[in-house]
Amino acid sequence: MSPTQVAFLLVPKLHLLDLAGPAQVFSTANDLGYGYQLSYVAETDEILTAQGVPVKARLDWPDLGPNDLIVVPGWRSPRLSPVPPIGPETRQRLRTHHAAGGSVASVCSGADALGAAGLLDGRRYTTHHDLTDELAARYPKATIVRDVLYVMDDRVITSAGIASGIDLALQLVAGARGAEAAARVAREMVVYARRNGDELQESAMLRHRSHLSDLAHRVQDVIDARYADRLLLSDLARQVDVSERTLTRIFTTATGLTPLRYQQLLRLERAEHLIGHGATVEAAARAVGFEDARMLRRLRSRTAEPVAG
Repeated sequence: MSPTQVAFLLVPKLHLLDLAGPAQVFSTANDLGYGYQLSYVAETDEILTAQGVPVKARLDWPDLGPNDLIVVPGWRSPRLSPVPPIGPETRQRLRTHHAAGGSVASVCSGADALGAAGLLDGRRYTTHHDLTDELAARYPKATIVRDVLYVMDDRVITSAGIASGIDLALQLVAGARGAEAAARVAREMVVYARRNGDELQESAMLRHRSHLSDLAHRVQDVIDARYADRLLLSDLARQVDVSERTLTRIFTTATGLTPLRYQQLLRLERAEHLIGHGATVEAAARAVGFEDARMLRRLRSRTAEPVAG
């Protein structure tokens, strides 16, 4: 199998993590034998990043085919400039690649470049939550999907930005090389979970992951993947080979929540997301694993996160 080429289109004031996160995913996948070849192109041969680090780029594009990918990292943009920072030739390059069967992806404000190339029109897309209103007004022919990590629509893949670029890249590896390949890359990068695209941009999965307990991370992986299931504390303890008491102590110390409260917080956030997108309280309750809406209504009536259980 010939390697998949991934061309990163660099623009001035790009965010390093928007670039480095996806680049690390594809580079690690290549190191593990999955066949990726990375290149970096721009309209000038040096780009100054938002963090002040200059990055070298090539001016000529590689010869891309239908199996290859162009990624546009985001740039510093408390507000978007009136004119997206790519010229007509670059916009045409994006259009031509997609029309030939190739894929294009963006991280954060990189969606503005895809919109300028006309690739968002008639499609669903997302971006960083601070930019959704502005891009929705700029590209009225497209459908903005708010507060999700990434959206895939007809080989146009957009993500919310910063760390979600890693999730997007892992999903692309999973789609092209299989879930096992993506899991190997995630483990190599010490990324504890490959998040689904429709997870919230500001979620409990992020707020309660800023600890160094490997045991708590492993339990969170299980709960994140199966939050809608009935999970017994005894089963969770068996999976990590500790007693229930030890699990509760370590998990609570690391996250500030018991495993049950953490699971219910994930259920509540997911239910609120579904309700915000038109689901009834009853339907949302069933979708996240509650037998009926009574528990969901009780949880929704509480506003303080620590009492989510």
